[in-house]
Amino acid sequence: MATNDDLKQTNKLILRNLEPEDYAQVKEIMDRVYPTLGGWTLLEFKAQLKTFPEGQICIEDDGKVIAAAQSLIVDYDKYGDRHTYNQITGEGLISTHDPKGNTLYGLDIFVDPDYRGLRLGRRLYDARKELCYRLNLKRIIAGGRIPGYAEHAHEMPPSKYIELVKDKELQDHVLGFQLANDFHVRRVLKGYLKGDTASKEYATLLEWSNMDYEEPHTNPRINRGIVRVGIVQWQMRSVKSVEEFLDQVEFFVDAMAGYNVDFVLFPEFFNAPLMALRTDESPETAIRTVAAHTETLVEKIGQFAVRYNVNIIAGSMPEYYDNTLYNASYLCRRDGTKDSQKKLHITPDEEAYWGMHGGDKLCVFETDVGRIGILVCYDVEYPELPRLLADKGIDILFVPYWTDTKNSYLRVRRCAQARAIENECYVAISGSVGTLPRVDNMDIQYSQSAVFSPSDFAFPHDATIAEATPNTEMTLVADLDISLLKELRERGSVRNLRSRRNDLYSLRWKGDKEDFVVVSG
Repeated sequence: MATNDDLKQTNKLILRNLEPEDYAQVKEIMDRVYPTLGGWTLLEFKAQLKTFPEGQICIEDDGKVIAAAQSLIVDYDKYGDRHTYNQITGEGLISTHDPKGNTLYGLDIFVDPDYRGLRLGRRLYDARKELCYRLNLKRIIAGGRIPGYAEHAHEMPPSKYIELVKDKELQDHVLGFQLANDFHVRRVLKGYLKGDTASKEYATLLEWSNMDYEEPHTNPRINRGIVRVGIVQWQMRSVKSVEEFLDQVEFFVDAMAGYNVDFVLFPEFFNAPLMALRTDESPETAIRTVAAHTETLVEKIGQFAVRYNVNIIAGSMPEYYDNTLYNASYLCRRDGTKDSQKKLHITPDEEAYWGMHGGDKLCVFETDVGRIGILVCYDVEYPELPRLLADKGIDILFVPYWTDTKNSYLRVRRCAQARAIENECYVAISGSVGTLPRVDNMDIQYSQSAVFSPSDFAFPHDATIAEATPNTEMTLVADLDISLLKELRERGSVRNLRSRRNDLYSLRWKGDKEDFVVVSG
């Protein structure tokens, strides 16, 4: 696993449409990426933005453009599978753009070399796919360079080279990337891009099909309200270093990203193995020693979120400052921003063993797929908190927990199930399994991670979408249909939120107003 030490540090990644004032930065990147082909002229760039502004997108980091992708819509039947780059793109001016066409054609995609390794190309491809869904286009077509072919042209035709790349016998960073993003090769194009000596002017004709496409004579009803969550039922095991612990974290993030999840949820105190690195320390000293690593861990996990394009809820970890110890969960968004939610209710054990304190702030978190809440373990046993979050419009509540026995686990589970029904939202819970010898108060674990739903006809009969095998290290992946929540709140058999008797009782936050907030990142 990579340590990410060599990755470019980011501030906040923003996906947006290109603007005319971005030209200089775009040209600079293209000149670096295509030293022999060059970048767009200002005339071409302005024409692309004027003709089809929606298709010209970029990623910026702290105001600097670091990656971009351009496209147009064509009536593909006019061009067919035998065309050149200049023919179908109108010499880069996209005069061939047809708003009534059925195919999104990839004009170009490139990433600043200083920012490679963050999977920004995948993020741009995902944005193109979202555009394809939204405009109800049949497919994405692109001509793909094969810059590794020149080295092998003397010994094989391009078709053989492509097959070897597909079989992982040869590596081509462009073609390999496109295949990994669900494109397939329709045919080989000859003389596609003049001057592309690295590809011998050959190209792959690539296609990605929109499975939600509906013919124009029908009324398209495309549901993009699915949020996919990945849950890690974490095995507590001894580690020899912080780096080894981070390797385990990255392994699961990588695995979950392979399923295209929007969130990865880790358990409460999932970094407890670090407490075993110093067995000579008392419990209260050991947890403060571990807290000293928290800032570094959050920074590294934040890099994983960007690199693997997934929002990570980093369970919870001890946080120590101003001589006060807290238990905090961290949201690392895939745009590079981070926020935290402290545990508000501290268990008697946490107070007695460690001298831990509860936080005073309750947050609703904005993400790229909707509003969420995070409550750490014991907090979900207090129905007031999830109700306050529900009143702010959350759709998913994430609950990292740690329990040592089945009865303590069942407290968390039953309360989490109740919160899903009461507040008409999804609730995902994640715990740890296994043992940690020589770690006081964290030596044994019991867990059965799960995802719960409201209880009505549109949901599973037992209001349980997925659950793990008890006490086994594993992962869960579940698709959560947000549109079902909206339907439930309007036309459900019962409507808990709407039917409340506010004329008889009420719930309000008594802390400082600024301590109950919606956090946008």
